[in-house]
Amino acid sequence: MRAQLLNRLGRWETILAACVVTLIIVSAVTTPGFLSALNIQTSISNMSDTALMTLPLALLIITREIDISVASIAGLSSSCAGLALSHHSSPAAAIAVALLAGLACGAFNGFCVTVLRLQSLVVTLGTLALFRGLCYVLLGSNVITAIPAALVNFTSASLLGTVLPLDILPFLVLAPLFAIALHRMPTGRRIYAIGGNPATAQYSGLRRGRIKFGLFAVSGLMSAIAGLINMGLTSQASPDALLGNELVVLTIVFLGGISFLGGKGRISGVVLALVLVISLTSVLQLRNVSSYAQGTAIGVLLIFSLLLSNMAREVSARVSNRRKRHRKQEALPTS
Repeated sequence: MRAQLLNRLGRWETILAACVVTLIIVSAVTTPGFLSALNIQTSISNMSDTALMTLPLALLIITREIDISVASIAGLSSSCAGLALSHHSSPAAAIAVALLAGLACGAFNGFCVTVLRLQSLVVTLGTLALFRGLCYVLLGSNVITAIPAALVNFTSASLLGTVLPLDILPFLVLAPLFAIALHRMPTGRRIYAIGGNPATAQYSGLRRGRIKFGLFAVSGLMSAIAGLINMGLTSQASPDALLGNELVVLTIVFLGGISFLGGKGRISGVVLALVLVISLTSVLQLRNVSSYAQGTAIGVLLIFSLLLSNMAREVSARVSNRRKRHRKQEALPTS
């Protein structure tokens, strides 16, 4: 019983939860307006598009893959939707165009990784530039402001009269579904198996290529939804939409305890890391910290999360080796 309690207290999600609570309490005491309804709604709404992109990326990293083109896919999807709207397409048609564009981008990444056998880091680094370049090819330096009122209202309304913005609803619905799929379904066990021991997964007959391809496609689709939400938030379709946002997405995922070596991590940790980043960003904005300094803080958080992940892995390996040696000594016959 005591060992189980210590194990739970030592879990990364527990440490993250303690950090979140501490940061919120300290910020509420030292930063005026931190707990105001307007600040809470604005802070969450500003991260609602980023939040969506963290979910499929977490699953990809668990399988030892990565997609750093998510922000560019979101930007390209919103550019396609804006271009459709500028040609007098209906809002439904523009949304369909954005979703198809995101799905196609994700499928292209998946094809390069699973069929052409290219490294996902190199592929998505290339498509990060490719998809962003296509945004400027489609729109040039123009900004399309003919955004449907329904989409703008969706990103400015509150959820059932609460302080939560309505545009966080897709994340609130999809996060539990991703958690169930990862932690309670056979698909999740296959994802962990692929990342934990790829050779064993291959010998056991798991269709690694199909699963990875599906995850890349889902990543593209989720990025497209994020791009649509960003259109509503900014009331425009711009070629530089969500530019550089992949850094924030990666920071949240790694800070949430997803191992960059694959095979480990939980959706609950990603959610807690998201809350931590939202709170930190809110405090910096209320203290009039420049956007450049905020970017520096995010970069420090990313390095810090990778450092902690590496330290935790080394400590876990040492504890495991110590237990094995202890068991071997107990198994030796006494003279």
